[in-house]
Amino acid sequence: MAKVKIYNLEGKEVGDVTLDDKIFGIKVNEKVVHQAVVTQEANARVRLAQAKTRSEVRGGGAKPWRQKGTGRARVGSNRSPLWVGGGVTFGPNAERNFSKKINKKVKNKALRMVLSDKAVSGRIIIMENMDLPEIKTKQLSVVLNKLPAKGKTVLLSTGKKNNNLIKASANLPKVYMAAANSLNVRDLLRSEYFVIDQAGLEEIVKTYKK
Repeated sequence: MAKVKIYNLEGKEVGDVTLDDKIFGIKVNEKVVHQAVVTQEANARVRLAQAKTRSEVRGGGAKPWRQKGTGRARVGSNRSPLWVGGGVTFGPNAERNFSKKINKKVKNKALRMVLSDKAVSGRIIIMENMDLPEIKTKQLSVVLNKLPAKGKTVLLSTGKKNNNLIKASANLPKVYMAAANSLNVRDLLRSEYFVIDQAGLEEIVKTYKK
């Protein structure tokens, strides 16, 4: 079982906590983590590209020239994909479905693997609490600069909704927020450090130990 130091808002060590091996002691399988990331990104993909087919392009009602006798190839519409301004064959369609499915157990396991990797590499920081007295970005920045995660990309998480923390972190480019009971693999991977309060740690155990 790994032990992690507990820090206060002053950046001082106030104790330590033993992490649960069923969440923070899982052997990492890169294929499982990759599957979870690909699924999450596919499900978040927004379908914007839309090309019109020959039936959707305006015009093309009249036959450009008669069928025979002109010496030119026969053609029925100037909206053909062969013509400039015509429809597109096999173009992007806004109705295309990019979503993927993943087993809930696999998704949960991938999340625990990423948490385990952060624990092994010493990139999990436990806070006594994250109760900022004021909604000030500068105040949060000072707190983070006193921790080992200074200057790094950080994912902050708390056990309960913390409006002061959410608003204070909004303008910090390297700081992200996520509720302890709704973590995801992609946010954890893009953040070098995972900073969570003690209440959030309890919520993680409660949510993902199943």
